[in-house]
Amino acid sequence: MVRVGVAMLQGARHEHCEALQHAAIELGKTIEIVELRKSKQVDDSIHALILPGGESTTMRIASQSESLLNGIFAWMISHPNRPVLGTCAGAILLANPGSKHDRFIDAEVSRNAWGRQRFSFEAPLQVNLETPQPSSESYYELSRDKFNHKPLPMSSQAAKRESNDFPGVFIRAPRFIENTINCEKIVKLNGETVGVMQDNKLALTFHPELTEDRRFHRWLIDKITNDSM
Repeated sequence: MVRVGVAMLQGARHEHCEALQHAAIELGKTIEIVELRKSKQVDDSIHALILPGGESTTMRIASQSESLLNGIFAWMISHPNRPVLGTCAGAILLANPGSKHDRFIDAEVSRNAWGRQRFSFEAPLQVNLETPQPSSESYYELSRDKFNHKPLPMSSQAAKRESNDFPGVFIRAPRFIENTINCEKIVKLNGETVGVMQDNKLALTFHPELTEDRRFHRWLIDKITNDSM
């Protein structure tokens, strides 16, 4: 069974779980999503990982009691070929994991560089990444969990279309410092880099889980191969 871990620290983690389930159905694959809350859960049975958005400082504090982030970083060091998707605050953690670890993405990030919440926006993005096309139009709705939580409904019509451009959703987003990027530039917004990749680690400053375009989640699942398991 393919197992994908989602760090349940903060942010749109449940929306990532729903996006993963949709992506798996589109690819005709079966996955198990593991909601990671403790360091001991991040073991060799995890084949891929998602670091959701949120607030990076809060995520670091929230992880301290169960050492979740330290466990995640140790897992990435032990399994360098296994795919990781970091979005918004997750991208910050990949670029700046802390003093104990070398950065996983060779780029510097400026936190909240787009401004406060009221400056959040949506915009079409140009993506240079090969992703498998969906093979199914099946609909999947994630049921409520034991906490009675259900992922947020996506109301934006722009966020529902899958076309050449990706519907980028930026919420108090960070920005890559362009002249510090020493890895592959994957996603652009009007010429500015908003997504980078190093090895099998993909860092995005926006929120793909808040759209119905699942290409980045399909990429993550597709990258789980025998070589990375």
